[in-house]
Amino acid sequence: MIASPSQLARRALFAFLLTFVASRVMVFLIMARRIPNLYFFLRGTHVHHLNYGIFLLAGVGAYLLLWLPQGKALRVAALVYGVAMALTFDEFGMWLHLGGSYWQRASIDAIIVVAALLGLVAFASNLRRFESRHIKASIAILIAVVVFSVVLYDASMKIGRVEGPRLEALEEASSP
Repeated sequence: MIASPSQLARRALFAFLLTFVASRVMVFLIMARRIPNLYFFLRGTHVHHLNYGIFLLAGVGAYLLLWLPQGKALRVAALVYGVAMALTFDEFGMWLHLGGSYWQRASIDAIIVVAALLGLVAFASNLRRFESRHIKASIAILIAVVVFSVVLYDASMKIGRVEGPRLEALEEASSP
């Protein structure tokens, strides 16, 4: 069975969202000392999970380019790609600003942008089949997304002012 780009994007999106949620939960639980410290340290340096994502992206990219997989192998590669993207972009703020808190707003923004792009590829209809009703619906959805984003941004800023200092203190307390 040949997988379409939208089917592969849906697999990648699924793995991306699942990995993002799992990584955030794991980090929070480790920082809150609810589970053992599972971080990998190399000679005293904490190896962040964005590094795992970068290596996975390099590996899956080479695999796709050099072996041109089909069928099940291609579908598995889409899942691994989603995992790698989540691990990498979950810490986008840290590599954008070369350090700083794990809880940076830039990381959440990056996750939203990547998820939206994967979602667009996964669920957008073929543009050649767009009819006027599709365009009208797309404009309505775009307006709703913009309004929702403004409301979400405002809510996240309020939550950030309340929870941000607590998360940063938790992060500092969990540092070796």
